[in-house]
Amino acid sequence: MLLQPARFSLGLAACAALGLTASAAPRPDPAPRSCFYFTQWQGWSSPSPDVLYLRINVRDIYRVDLSAGSSRLQQGGSVHLVSKIRGPSTICSAIDLDLAVADDNGFSTPLIARSITKLTPEEAAAIPAKFRP
Repeated sequence: MLLQPARFSLGLAACAALGLTASAAPRPDPAPRSCFYFTQWQGWSSPSPDVLYLRINVRDIYRVDLSAGSSRLQQGGSVHLVSKIRGPSTICSAIDLDLAVADDNGFSTPLIARSITKLTPEEAAAIPAKFRP
């Protein structure tokens, strides 16, 4: 089938207009990344084998959900949370965390972080006192 030049150019103009309209449409802003430096990490607690709370500076609390947690996190003072730094010292996502839980005898269990979320002041206040980092 042979297209007539006038119809063909109108079709191109219509496609171009649609393309411009789609690209000119406002896009939602992505969620801002909330990063912190490893040196700002001041404490941690664990209400369950698959959740960690990290205290960053004085007032910020982050929740880390673990896909491979450990019941050893609830052993209190007899275990330590170990974090290895590889590359930059900023933590912006779960992939930046290389965690393990270790006891005083040197035995450690790796922890795999699935997500990290900065809690709002209201969410942080809702954490029971015994689980606040």
